[in-house]
Amino acid sequence: MNQAGYKQFCPLAMAAELLCTRWTMVLLRELVAGTTRFNDLRRGVPKMSPTLLSQRLKELEAAGVIERRPLPSEKGVFEYHMTESGRDLRQVVEAMGFWGQKWVEARQSLKNLDPSLLMWDMRRNLNPSPLPRRRTVIQFLYPELAQSKRYWWLVVEPHGEVDLCWADPGFDVDLYVTTDLGTMTSIWMGVTTVARAADLVTLTGDRAIASTMQTWLGLSPFAVEPKRVAA
Repeated sequence: MNQAGYKQFCPLAMAAELLCTRWTMVLLRELVAGTTRFNDLRRGVPKMSPTLLSQRLKELEAAGVIERRPLPSEKGVFEYHMTESGRDLRQVVEAMGFWGQKWVEARQSLKNLDPSLLMWDMRRNLNPSPLPRRRTVIQFLYPELAQSKRYWWLVVEPHGEVDLCWADPGFDVDLYVTTDLGTMTSIWMGVTTVARAADLVTLTGDRAIASTMQTWLGLSPFAVEPKRVAA
């Protein structure tokens, strides 16, 4: 790594030299969550340049935190997996996330709205159990956004696989969810709930799917920690 470093033998200082470079902890969040492919990592850190992502992956690999494995079924494709060292970082990543959920004021968090990241995280954490045992399609509409970011589709297959589409997948839609991005992000973060935000969320379609939205919706893994809201 090119940074000067702290020049201290303290284990915390040495760890910080590796983990506290720009984007590294956010990238580790994605790896801890189970993302293994470069393009999927990019979707989890959409504002990180591919060049910097590649650099950070190389640094983590050199430090023994991850290992790059070729995918036998796809020539030239590699996956990134946590080593024992990397898996030990799960508690560090989770502790930082829960600290941020508890102590970073909600209005500060909600200044950083990002529909791509929100929908990707919702896809990853969605609970298919309450949904019908058939393909279920849920369309999200954010009217205030530009046309290219306004429509999103979550496609849940009968066996539980969830796909995120930003172009119409061509399937019948079971439920339309219309709201603003701030409200949906607040629900995802655990600041509010679908029920409490009912005046700001319009649900059109299958009533059973609509009634269980809070249950199947892929919330933040940190949403269980009450979010600090300033008086």
